[in-house]
Amino acid sequence: MKSSYATATHTKFFDNIKVDMHSATPKYLQLAHSILEGIESGKIPKNMMLPSLNELTFNLEISRETADKGYKYLQQLGVLNAVPGKGHFINNIEIKHELKICLLMNKISDEKKVFYDSFVASLGAHVSIDFYIYNNDFKLFKRLLAQKDDYSHYAIVPHFLDNSDEAERLIDTIPKEKLILLDKALPGVKGRYGCVYENFKKDIYKALEQAVYQLSKYHTIKLVFPKDSYYPTDIIEGFDSFCLQYAFDRDVIHSFDDDELQPGVVYICLTEKDLVGLIEDVSGTGFKVGTDIGIISYNETPIKKFILSGITTISTDYKHMGVLAAEMIARDYREKVELPFTVNLRASL
Repeated sequence: MKSSYATATHTKFFDNIKVDMHSATPKYLQLAHSILEGIESGKIPKNMMLPSLNELTFNLEISRETADKGYKYLQQLGVLNAVPGKGHFINNIEIKHELKICLLMNKISDEKKVFYDSFVASLGAHVSIDFYIYNNDFKLFKRLLAQKDDYSHYAIVPHFLDNSDEAERLIDTIPKEKLILLDKALPGVKGRYGCVYENFKKDIYKALEQAVYQLSKYHTIKLVFPKDSYYPTDIIEGFDSFCLQYAFDRDVIHSFDDDELQPGVVYICLTEKDLVGLIEDVSGTGFKVGTDIGIISYNETPIKKFILSGITTISTDYKHMGVLAAEMIARDYREKVELPFTVNLRASL
């Protein structure tokens, strides 16, 4: 319910203004973009006098500084004019269509932060990005996607613990000119849309092939693949193919609970949790990492350069993923780009 601290005209104005406290987009930009959308829809006409900073602060529950910053941003665009002693009014309704992006990511992690920072920096601060985390939960994803905001683009990292087929069908309903898929390709999504993805089966095979010399001092490779995981089983297929091709004993384990550490074994950890658990288990033995026990971790992060004199990692380039996705949106083209894995060989192998 709107506050009484607004004129009848301004009450209608506030009906069209949305500031989402949970969005990653700065509030001043949300205010400015809401006004621009109102202008584009004809609900905010030329020469309309806008609410004062005090009214914005009171009705939208934002700071006066945020309100002032939003108005100044619109003044820089030439949309708003300020008259001393009177207030702000709409000076120009001929505006360029603004980009408004819904970014749906499955989880927060170091590598996803690298992507996000690169994506935002490449697009620029003027672009509105509503950023949501759905925790690999299809129901939450569906609820977030059902929001009625008129987004120009949807950038989606599609990893789910359940209902993957239903999620794929739902994503396929998004207009393809608005869709950018990230990290994972979905065969069931048809049409000309953007996609920057990993080839999980090929990536792990090629990555292990680059490390085959270092792996040769071990007899067994174990892939730690958690139960109820969102990771695609293509990883297991690529892992099996490599081990068969290069004659390594192999095993896929779900945790370290039932696994006994033995020398001559390399462990590939997909998650940070399993990596930490493995390091803890090894520290309680007389085994030496890089000699008796080998460790390979998925996804490069800065700290892995220093843990145990360096953890070997295999990883996609999330920074480059952010740049490519931003370019597809900013330059309005659509391609399907397969990102290669990089291998960082360090002392843990």
